[in-house]
Amino acid sequence: MQLEDMTVFIVDDEPTNVALLQRTLERVGFSRIYATTDPTRFEECLSRFRPDVILLDLHMPKRNGFEILKYLQERQVDGEYLPVLVLTADPTAEAKRRALKLGAEDFLQKPFDLLEVALRVRRLLQTRYLHLQLKDENSRLEAAVRARTQELHEAHLDVLRRLAHAAEFRDDDTGEHVHRVAENACKIAQGLGLESAVVEALRQAAPLHDIGKIAIPDAILRKTSRLTPEEYEFMKSHTVVGASLLEGGKSVYLQMASRIARSHHEHFDGGGYPDGLKGEAIPLEARIVAVVDVFDALVCRRPYKQAWPVPQAVAEIKRQAGFQFDPDVVRVFLQCVHEGAFLLPAPLTQS
Repeated sequence: MQLEDMTVFIVDDEPTNVALLQRTLERVGFSRIYATTDPTRFEECLSRFRPDVILLDLHMPKRNGFEILKYLQERQVDGEYLPVLVLTADPTAEAKRRALKLGAEDFLQKPFDLLEVALRVRRLLQTRYLHLQLKDENSRLEAAVRARTQELHEAHLDVLRRLAHAAEFRDDDTGEHVHRVAENACKIAQGLGLESAVVEALRQAAPLHDIGKIAIPDAILRKTSRLTPEEYEFMKSHTVVGASLLEGGKSVYLQMASRIARSHHEHFDGGGYPDGLKGEAIPLEARIVAVVDVFDALVCRRPYKQAWPVPQAVAEIKRQAGFQFDPDVVRVFLQCVHEGAFLLPAPLTQS
């Protein structure tokens, strides 16, 4: 865009002044010059012409320049720059002070030097042009930053998903357990009325609930017979190991994942591990994952057990309400199952 292509808008109730200003500006190369001698039509003209600079008289009937300046000031959007050059026959310092206080960028007294008017208009348009260029550049930079931030966000989530599957593949050959736990946990979170941001954080964090199992030997993790007391104690350590791997992360996903990893084996009645937490002392996200994790484990075939029928698994979850599980979470769980909203391992169906 050239300066000559920018728009000048004149507001003056004297037609002779308007004609004189228009001829002057046309002679120095400006072609987009609009004007009104009726200040009551200012808003209409402002919207129609979208000016880059306004030449404004102060003393006009029905609506004076001070009122127009106040209108512009009250509706100025942060980051916008629309210069106003005041042209007036009022020689008083008070008029100048008041106009500048209301946002006028420059001030010329009538009768004005036409060459000086042209030079002042050009200077204001140069400033406006640079402002628009800077605004466009800032917009491009902001878009680039948003795009890069989104790329990093996606890469971060991809790493989390790969970590979750890396741990789960050692205990579940399909790796689908973590996906079902995440999606089913989100359904319960939604049923509990949690905010969408919390639900999304849970979707990304829940798959990491058993990340600590990477520290458990296959001899224990995939054992087909009952674990010895010593082996069981070692198995329980995956909660602490998982939390340690995830703690300290700045991401809300990692922070939630750390809480879930540590506390998803806590029991509502205080009989769980590793900290013996009870009731609402257990993070809500861990109470949610506890239900869906146990349910999914029950209905899946594992090296050490056959899959339970869905009704039997649902009955077990219901039986443990108030003991192993949060009753409110179980209530929403039962509703989700009744509505057929839960993901189930293939080829299981809800029956």
